[in-house]
Amino acid sequence: MYGRNDLRASLATAKSAAGPTPTAFKHASYAPFYGTDPQEASDTAQTWYARGQTLIVAYSEVQPGAVFERTDQPDEYALVLPDGDVELDIEIPEGSETVSGRKVAFIPAGQSRITVRKGGRLVRLITTQSADLADKCVNADAYAQPDPNVAPFQPWPDPVGGRKIRVYAGDVAPEQGRFGRIYRGSTIMVNFGDGRPGPRAADNLSPHHHDDFEQYSVALDGDYIHHLRWPWISDSTQWLPDDHEHIAAPSVAVIPPPATHTSQGVAEGLNRLLDVFCPPRADFSAKPGWVLNADDYPMQQETKEEEPVA
Repeated sequence: MYGRNDLRASLATAKSAAGPTPTAFKHASYAPFYGTDPQEASDTAQTWYARGQTLIVAYSEVQPGAVFERTDQPDEYALVLPDGDVELDIEIPEGSETVSGRKVAFIPAGQSRITVRKGGRLVRLITTQSADLADKCVNADAYAQPDPNVAPFQPWPDPVGGRKIRVYAGDVAPEQGRFGRIYRGSTIMVNFGDGRPGPRAADNLSPHHHDDFEQYSVALDGDYIHHLRWPWISDSTQWLPDDHEHIAAPSVAVIPPPATHTSQGVAEGLNRLLDVFCPPRADFSAKPGWVLNADDYPMQQETKEEEPVA
């Protein structure tokens, strides 16, 4: 079902868990970060929060002097600088890093502090284990009842080398045979792509589905139509209509399993998505060379490469 030349057609067919056949489905959740009031605002930062079953997306537009502090963070989280203009300091008790340009950083649990030197925009990706932030999300009510089709959250192994800030370049050159620009931590996986200029051809989309995990598509630039279709089951009262949500950037779409989905950029300029998974994807991780920081973060012991899809 993938489009022409889509490298994901070679992914293994392994499921992360053998679950029962779905008997009910959850709608997708969409959160525009434009034309709406932020959930937090100060003289130096505006922040919008949205969530799914396992992940919180915190999108911020910041000025110099903005501070984001976590005093008792329960697990590792990720920070994405999508553009080249932001500079900031990340501090934990064990040390600090000054970060600028397009970057992905993984920040350990516990105490941390982010201080902005040069303004722009940033995205924090934090699991819903952080209840204080989950409560701030504009769509928190949508997850008052959990999605029955999402596997229970389980973190992956801790990184090699103990507690420290790990920072990775967001502009690594493309390579033939490698899909996207993928980084994983112990709780989150980020595919940091460059986007596509102009509308995506309607005859070259990539509809696919996930058995038991969500996809978080954070639109950074452009306009998108998120196309979703849920399977029919024997109980027709649980059928959901097809979804064709037209939403601009910045925004987030939380795509639930097992909906077949594909996202179509439709703006004349740059269309760019940041795709996020929580916890990391086993199938992406099993592809040699796809995860750029694989040496720093061990895989789950049971993860292994299976036969590719024909």
